[in-house]
Amino acid sequence: MPLGSTKEVVRRAIYVLPADSSSSPLYVWHGTGTPGPVRVTIDLSQQKAYIFRNNQNIAWSYVATGRSGFRTPTGTFRISEKVVDKRSNKYGSIVNANGVVINGSATAGIHRVPSGGRFVGAKMPYWMRLTGNGVGMHAGPIPHPGSPASHGCIRMPYPMAQKLYAIAPYGTPVTIVP
Repeated sequence: MPLGSTKEVVRRAIYVLPADSSSSPLYVWHGTGTPGPVRVTIDLSQQKAYIFRNNQNIAWSYVATGRSGFRTPTGTFRISEKVVDKRSNKYGSIVNANGVVINGSATAGIHRVPSGGRFVGAKMPYWMRLTGNGVGMHAGPIPHPGSPASHGCIRMPYPMAQKLYAIAPYGTPVTIVP
């Protein structure tokens, strides 16, 4: 039975609902699809990602892209770096000498680090770099599905980022549309 038929979707799809929703899934994963090239489309107006393999839609997901003042760029990019356990070198927390967080929303170089303290970059699991200036796709919170919330990156639910990371090689095209 071809992927996409009603019986196949019901049997193989994974639906994940957001914690505060009773009806709309956070993402749907139909499986890895047939062998072939992977491509991703990010729709900023819908705050959704669409994943294709061999030109078949194999998944969609809500994403959180750049909020006001932190625009996610549009255009076509390619995955140029992949790191399973990346940390941001720009956004994160400042902890004091005792390891206590004193600023949980810090920007490196902007917020002062006290003597003995340090900057701890925000976790960005399953990092897939798209631009030279730090924009990429990674696992992260989707606080309000359908609304921008990031510093410019494309956040995905953890399981979706993990699955995409596994099938998207270096060079995978990612098109971001307004």
